[in-house]
Amino acid sequence: MQMLSTRGAGAVSPSAAILRGLAPDGGLYVPARFPHFTPEEISALAPLSYPQRALAVLSKFLPDFSRDELTQALQGAYGTGFDCKAVAPLVPVGTRAHALELWHGPTLAFKDMALQLLPRLLTLSAQKNGEEREIFILVATSGDTGKAALEGFLDVPGTRCCVFYPREGVSQAQRLQMITTGGNNTHVIAVNGNFDDAQSGVKRIFSDPEFAAQLDAQGRVLSSANSINFGRLVPQVVYYFSAYADLLAEGRISMGGQVNFCVPTGNFGDILAADYARKAGLPVGRLICASNENHVLTDLINTGVYDIEGRPFYKTITPSMDILISSNLERLLFDLSGCDGRRIAEWMSSLANRRHYEIGAEMLRALQARYFADYVSQEDVLGEIARTWREDGYLMDTHTAVASAVLRRYEEQTGDTRPGVIVSTASPYKFGASVLRAIAGEAACTGLDDFACCRALSERTGTPVPGQIAALPSLPVRHRAVCGRDAMEQAVLDALKG
Repeated sequence: MQMLSTRGAGAVSPSAAILRGLAPDGGLYVPARFPHFTPEEISALAPLSYPQRALAVLSKFLPDFSRDELTQALQGAYGTGFDCKAVAPLVPVGTRAHALELWHGPTLAFKDMALQLLPRLLTLSAQKNGEEREIFILVATSGDTGKAALEGFLDVPGTRCCVFYPREGVSQAQRLQMITTGGNNTHVIAVNGNFDDAQSGVKRIFSDPEFAAQLDAQGRVLSSANSINFGRLVPQVVYYFSAYADLLAEGRISMGGQVNFCVPTGNFGDILAADYARKAGLPVGRLICASNENHVLTDLINTGVYDIEGRPFYKTITPSMDILISSNLERLLFDLSGCDGRRIAEWMSSLANRRHYEIGAEMLRALQARYFADYVSQEDVLGEIARTWREDGYLMDTHTAVASAVLRRYEEQTGDTRPGVIVSTASPYKFGASVLRAIAGEAACTGLDDFACCRALSERTGTPVPGQIAALPSLPVRHRAVCGRDAMEQAVLDALKG
């Protein structure tokens, strides 16, 4: 299988795409042709463990990796470090839906599902492509990717990981998770700006040949752990197959029955992975794109117009979705356009220069045939957390609540009775203050920091504070660097001198 750039650059192997992260023309790598899973192959996943399911899926998407290589990588990624044997359990939420819990890994967020595996795929890719330089992983994070990347690459030989995060745009727990990271190969830098500033800066660094030359002179080569890297995206395809297999195993569906997935998303990678599972043969019904007040994706799916000129940027209680420039959308548009790299390059240029593009009526119809999109307010999020805890006894974080509320609204509007899966992206304790506020009111949080709120939340709900959260306030701060959004290149070079 070959990988194409969304902007027209020549085809490469999957391992080369993983090693590079971003195509040389600034595009994102996508499969030239998708593998196909028969109903029999999907049914056969039902009795398997999560690593076994992952092997079955990834061996088709990554054919230049041997089954032995993938088996060892998957065992290393999912054999330890997860607090649940199922790795990604499917949990009923009352009688109306299931939650696909993707937060049982070491950093309590769905990014672990890919970033526990990516370092292993990346080092294998380097070997396959004769790369002997140190691989320098550069990441922009809206909160969860950063710590998951740092944890995944921590002291991995031949790698170094540098994370940029918006200084005022993450939760207290997310920030402490990153800045307390140890290891001899990690760097964490706060950006005076929002996530879009950090993401744009990282893309600028990747496209700067002078910067690449400086790294090369140091014996280093750039790569990415953001979802722009296909090696980050393809492990996420696995958990949609796994959720379907669990529904089969439980007798909730018969083979061929369609399932709707509702995904809280800002950068579009998580929901795109569901679309890739659909393209590979998984019986996916509607993909439901759930947004917060920064609802540029909802607007695109409903109008065909992507417009961020003058659009306000809101800092919300769902910070991982506080994004206006959605990177992975480019991959979907490439598919909808019939793999027209020229059109994609034009749209991305228009977005960069005019902050706007339109996809046209034909593509909009194709987009809406697959996707439903809606957004909810901060008050809706708090109400959904309270309602779900009160009625179903299920405790969810703020991002999961966005999906839960949008799925509820979708089903009410459409009457769609197909099984619905809420993609649950983080532990409620990563956003303990907001979750406590939702179920106990504002007064319950008065005078408490995030960690005291977590303790109070535990007392009220009888659920335990995860050890990773409880330990954070006592860990030493190891990373204090801060830079402006236009000084990120120099901040990287300064970090490498230290």
